[in-house]
Amino acid sequence: MKSAQFLEQIKLWLLDMDGTIYLGDSLIDGAENFINELVEKNKDFLLLTNNSSKSASAYIQKLHKLGLSFVQVKHVFTSGQATILYLKHHFPGKSAFLLGTPTLEKEFIEHAVTLSNDPEIVVIGFDTTLTYEKLYKVCDLVRSGLPYIATHPDYNCPTPTGFMPDIGAIIAFIKASTGREPDVIVGKPYLPMLQAIQEISGYELHEMVMVGDRLYTDIAMGKHGIRTVLTLSGETSQDDLLKSEFQPDLVVQSVLDLLV
Repeated sequence: MKSAQFLEQIKLWLLDMDGTIYLGDSLIDGAENFINELVEKNKDFLLLTNNSSKSASAYIQKLHKLGLSFVQVKHVFTSGQATILYLKHHFPGKSAFLLGTPTLEKEFIEHAVTLSNDPEIVVIGFDTTLTYEKLYKVCDLVRSGLPYIATHPDYNCPTPTGFMPDIGAIIAFIKASTGREPDVIVGKPYLPMLQAIQEISGYELHEMVMVGDRLYTDIAMGKHGIRTVLTLSGETSQDDLLKSEFQPDLVVQSVLDLLV
């Protein structure tokens, strides 16, 4: 195991949720104590998720049910929120067609993003209310050449019984029909996610660490200059790690091992 000494200098902890803090409807052993310790030591933290089908408030409700009653909305950051910031900087005032859940639509509207069926840009999220009519519409818009943005890249979303198709499968459908992939993907492991985190937190990349269980999203964030910690409490095994191009700065069995 590599040295954990660098953790003493970390000012902002970026924590994946499913597979790192909880599995399904159960907290991972030591997760509550670990987050309590961050609070007691006045360490800033963000619970990150690429899942853009739910709002930060929905995650707070789940975390509170799991016993993390001290976690607040300011502690949760989603790829949907990061995408809203990206649009405000790169497409200010532009109308968007949004392929997303009613929850994501509400979040965009609350942040003054104009939604339209005759848009200037196309944004797709993890839409669990997907219909063929929506796919037909988004393919037509993408094929027309409009700027095309995706909230995150994940092919599957973990569930208590396995996996459900995520936005990556939607991206593949759109590419099969139109020949186009997104011009920009915002969520982990892409740079726009980190730029959004820098904006809302004020911290530099070298002051952050990403803790998570997925090599191709969480640990791949390291390519942008932040430190990474792999937890073996979720998706990734030691065998997976040996074959991966993405290597963490530290490997632990769970966040329990990060308690000092």
